[in-house]
Amino acid sequence: MSKLLALPLLVACAFALPGSRLINDQDFVNEINSKPGILWKAGMNSRWNNMPLSAMKSVAGVKMEANTAALRTAPRAVFNMSDDAIPDSFDSATNWPKCAKVIDDIRDQSMCGCCWAFAGASAASDRLCIATEGKTVAPLSAQDICFCSNPDGCDGGQIDAPWDYVGRHGALTGAQQKFSGKGSDPDPFGSDRNQYCSAFSLPHCHHHGPQGNDPFPAEGTTGCPQQSSPKCPKKCDAGSEASTDRWTFSGGTQSASGEAAIQKAIMTGGPVETAFTVYTDFANYVSGIYHHVSGSIEGGHAVRIVGWGVENGNKYWKVANSWNPYWGEKGYFRIKRGGSECGIEDGVTFSGANAKWTKK
Repeated sequence: MSKLLALPLLVACAFALPGSRLINDQDFVNEINSKPGILWKAGMNSRWNNMPLSAMKSVAGVKMEANTAALRTAPRAVFNMSDDAIPDSFDSATNWPKCAKVIDDIRDQSMCGCCWAFAGASAASDRLCIATEGKTVAPLSAQDICFCSNPDGCDGGQIDAPWDYVGRHGALTGAQQKFSGKGSDPDPFGSDRNQYCSAFSLPHCHHHGPQGNDPFPAEGTTGCPQQSSPKCPKKCDAGSEASTDRWTFSGGTQSASGEAAIQKAIMTGGPVETAFTVYTDFANYVSGIYHHVSGSIEGGHAVRIVGWGVENGNKYWKVANSWNPYWGEKGYFRIKRGGSECGIEDGVTFSGANAKWTKK
């Protein structure tokens, strides 16, 4: 979203709130939680104490209008599967246990609007693993994808861009940023980081919502200032034992839209990248099945859909965010499924289920 949220660019990755109301307004939180039929819980974030909505700059990274235009030109995937074959619930990590380590990797985009690159890098890592039947369990580099496919990746991008870049140029491998907080490193590949080429270089941050147990500094504070885009990495990090081999796939970028088509895309090939419209109230998300309740449009954000389910008769998507695993439901959030809540079903991008992944 905006650079504060570091959401997607095309997706906008941003929050720009008009008006004089306070962001961290207990009345606003109470208003959300008291709505009849609400399926999620809102909470406060001390970062926004006594600050007006206008202080919430863009941290998303997806420009929705440009994103929509790009999706119109992306080839639509064709699935040889009936709607009746779609189960009520599905989880990619459970369905492909050999790839659970990479699918469950929740990254942190720092205070940079490169959500579009993070969602793509993560979903591409998942699909690489799944396509190779678990033989290649490695994180593709968000550093490479964000700052080599776009001269100013922190200023946003579109959800087709990561896939076009990986398909044409290939992507380096790369772990999360070096951990410097208290407790354990949330990166499942952290202990093996030297095996990968180009790690993300910007710092861990606490993003929106209550701080909870998040050990990282909040966006805009010491330790997590507004970030500018570093240069495209031309070689592997110092100390890396990896080569500069790049992973690429055949067949080009594919897209799908609508509930059933997105489910089929995930079932046949793995997680997909999408973008959705962010409203003010999403900044207060704590847990549950999100649906827009109150507040204005703040921008676009790119994320990764990994599965779906039903809770008490309410259908939802399971979505991986890039705001570290302390945010939301251990780095995930759920959002209403069916009806394209906040535009999340309007279009997703991915590599084809039959794509061949090879080193370039």
